[in-house]
Amino acid sequence: MTNSVTLEIVTEDDRWLQALPDAETLAERAILSGFTQASYSESVSICVLLTTDSQIQTLNQTYRGKNTPTNVLSFPAQEMPPIPGEPSPLGDIALAYETLEREAKQANLDLRDHFLHLIVHASLHLIGYSHDVDEEADRMEAHEIAALSEIGVSNPYETSTGVTATYGTREP
Repeated sequence: MTNSVTLEIVTEDDRWLQALPDAETLAERAILSGFTQASYSESVSICVLLTTDSQIQTLNQTYRGKNTPTNVLSFPAQEMPPIPGEPSPLGDIALAYETLEREAKQANLDLRDHFLHLIVHASLHLIGYSHDVDEEADRMEAHEIAALSEIGVSNPYETSTGVTATYGTREP
């Protein structure tokens, strides 16, 4: 199975460049790992926006009706006829720096690992995965855990005491 991802990274906040200067490489590894776990093998293009709480709050309000910042949003692309020889546009992912940093500190996670988790999570949304009901959430989390393990990141849903964390996929 061969898949490829063409990434465009748009950085709206220099803190991203300081914290994760290799964000593009990390994002590509995370997306490809998630796609492999989900048996997804298309050649696609994805835009990743590295932004702020303020910007993501605006997006969250506009597209989800929630007037609060969030860690990550994904926006599947509209279906379009394929352009021969070009990857199909799959969609966009937006991440908020302040929220990711705060969540990583609160959960005692490395910012890089948290970033990788949320990229895997959002890319699975782009290919149709959901966590609206427990069964779907279980399947999505299993793909996330396997994809992260493949790239050297421990299970983000398990606390140091072995208790499953209510973090991430099953947001209120």
